[in-house]
Amino acid sequence: MVELVDNFRTNEARIKVIGVGGGGGNALNRMLESSLKNVDLIAVNTDLQALKRHKSPIVKIQIGENTTRGLGVGGDPEKGKQSALESEEYIKEIAGDADLIFITAGMGGGTGTGAAPVIARIARENADALIIGVVTKPFACEGGPKHDLAEKGIEEMRAYVDSMLIIPNSRLSDTLPKDISAEDAFRAADDVLKQAIKGITDVITSQGVMNVDFADVKSIMKNSSNALIGIGRAKGENRHIAAAKEAIRSPLLENTDIQDAKGIIVNIIASKNLKLVELEEATEYIKKVVSNDGVKLKFGKVYDDEMKDEMQVTVIATGFPSRVISRHFKDSCKKTAPRDYETDILKEEGNNLQTVPRNDFERPAYMRRQKRLLD
Repeated sequence: MVELVDNFRTNEARIKVIGVGGGGGNALNRMLESSLKNVDLIAVNTDLQALKRHKSPIVKIQIGENTTRGLGVGGDPEKGKQSALESEEYIKEIAGDADLIFITAGMGGGTGTGAAPVIARIARENADALIIGVVTKPFACEGGPKHDLAEKGIEEMRAYVDSMLIIPNSRLSDTLPKDISAEDAFRAADDVLKQAIKGITDVITSQGVMNVDFADVKSIMKNSSNALIGIGRAKGENRHIAAAKEAIRSPLLENTDIQDAKGIIVNIIASKNLKLVELEEATEYIKKVVSNDGVKLKFGKVYDDEMKDEMQVTVIATGFPSRVISRHFKDSCKKTAPRDYETDILKEEGNNLQTVPRNDFERPAYMRRQKRLLD
């Protein structure tokens, strides 16, 4: 079933992104550099020095002051868990008045792995909110104790979130230069976390026609268990199909059959020079790819003049069975070519198609709230 959502928007949803530990905090820094609108960014960490490096308007919350004395947990998830339990009242305060809460962390370390599931539980018990976990896993080929810790943390967290978006870092390997530095590789992982969260928040907060609002996002992501996201951006004569195709073949969706999803939100962002035929053909292309009448499919469109001649398509696919997600992770070490979804709409030969690098999504940002709980 396909619904084209007309322009209706009531009160703004209160959206909070809680970055837990080093990985979650790094993702917040990346979000601060992008045009993330009307969203509260909250860093939660046991490491006081790491917290102090965050810039305003990121809210900074130290947990486990007695457990760690501000020195971190040394990679021990149990200390991360105890730190969150020690600071439960602080966590209740930051979670209580939200409509949508993202909890993001790098799994496999200490604070993120141990504290994120506790924060998810506290949020579930104290906030009438949609709760989405967005986490990274260590490289699947690494194995070993760190991978096991990540798996345990993810399973604990899954019990308290409506939707869990898990990003295996090895999924990025095919998109990064072979000679990339370690620092830039980790920065790329932070950027994927940012893109995943921004892909959802843009759908809710951006002004436009045919909007997908918070109620639409909630209807698809509430109790949806597993989610995957793809983002594509392109310019040129056939930009609408190129962007849609890149989103479906994104590293976050690669090797996973989108037809296995139970719900899909598609958001199209372009300047006001967007043509009706582009909108119709882009939506038709995605409908043909999905080709499953049982999938709840919603389309949204947002105008952004800063896009100029570019176009962005974000695909949020939810409700994947666990077996599909498991297969998705196992395939992350394989050098498998992306599935090619061809339709009668796309005739690439002779067309001037240009894709935009994934790290070129940033635009000037502003943040609504300027508060800090920790100096």
